[in-house]
Amino acid sequence: MSNKLALYDALIGNVTSAAPLLRTVGGECWAMAEAEEGMGLGMMTPGDSIPALYPDGLCGLPLKEAARAAMSWNLTEASFGLAACNAFYNTPERMAALDCALPGNVYPTAGLDLHDKTVGIVGHMNGPRGLRDIARAVYVLERRPRPGDYPDAACDWLLPRCDVVIITGSSLINKTLPHLLDLCENAVTILTGPSVPMCPKLLDCGIDRLGGFVVTGREAMAAQVRHNVHGSPYVCGESFLLKKR
Repeated sequence: MSNKLALYDALIGNVTSAAPLLRTVGGECWAMAEAEEGMGLGMMTPGDSIPALYPDGLCGLPLKEAARAAMSWNLTEASFGLAACNAFYNTPERMAALDCALPGNVYPTAGLDLHDKTVGIVGHMNGPRGLRDIARAVYVLERRPRPGDYPDAACDWLLPRCDVVIITGSSLINKTLPHLLDLCENAVTILTGPSVPMCPKLLDCGIDRLGGFVVTGREAMAAQVRHNVHGSPYVCGESFLLKKR
């Protein structure tokens, strides 16, 4: 990608709502932002060595202004900024207009032939069920690696070998996504997880598929975030898939 900011320009520039951000909630796992039109999540990413762009917080800001915090190098603030983007994009009404619902328990690789493919997974995710039985190789790359994971420094070595790369949406928060996409020029790229904005313009920025999440149970989701309830947020919403046409 020649212009690394193009992805963020597409994401933030298309948030057009001037409605105020009504509420933010932070927990160990998730940052949550709510506006009248929707509720969004961003993976809580620690990092406040840089002063916040909005030191008084995002509540009360117009949604299109709060979304700009996704560009912050204060990564805690950026977690809430991406959540604000998702409060705009990831709504039942927008998903109905795009007609992109996923049936329950279907992974965003649906319809791709992964047999004998080399698959990279950026972020500690399981990937689609049975992947390791059919793929030629599976590389899981993680900033805090667990047994069997490669450290994220291996991305430059391994991702150019991959046919399919599945990337966590939190890469938007820590600003690694543009470089990851540069490494995946010859692969099918899938950005997935509760942090993913279902913004169609992102499909013009080197991403082939977006697998995102829409909150349908707002109070249940807020309680899960506030009380650090372990478990999948998907019990409070639905999965959706946008594909490059």
